[in-house]
Amino acid sequence: MTPADPHSEDAGVPSDDAGVPSDDAGVPSDNDLAAGRPGWADTLRWNESGLVCAVAQQHDTGEVLMVAWMDPEALRRTLATGRGTYWSRSREVYWVKGETSGNIQRVLEVRHDCDGDAVLLLVDQTGPACHTGTRSCFDRSRSIS
Repeated sequence: MTPADPHSEDAGVPSDDAGVPSDDAGVPSDNDLAAGRPGWADTLRWNESGLVCAVAQQHDTGEVLMVAWMDPEALRRTLATGRGTYWSRSREVYWVKGETSGNIQRVLEVRHDCDGDAVLLLVDQTGPACHTGTRSCFDRSRSIS
């Protein structure tokens, strides 16, 4: 599957005879969680607060941009709109990346890890991803000798 059109009805996700995306597909279709259907997202393991860790990665360079949290509704909104939508643990509200800053995060693909306790969002980030104004929240490094 190419990330060129993640919102097409035939997003290239393998499905069973009923048309429900297969758990082993690795990539949800736009009609999976967004339409309330069981499938890919059902394999996620939400923590005790009902959240899953979400890592945003630039799709073409592999650069890790940021980490945030999603609940099922944030994931549903992300899949439905193609915009990175997250749950703020401190403010207890949903937020859409770039909604106030203009640094829009277009989500091209969503994957989850083998344990189902984290999701990876392959994104096309416009402007800085970090709230500090840097391209990545991971711009500080330390060498290990």
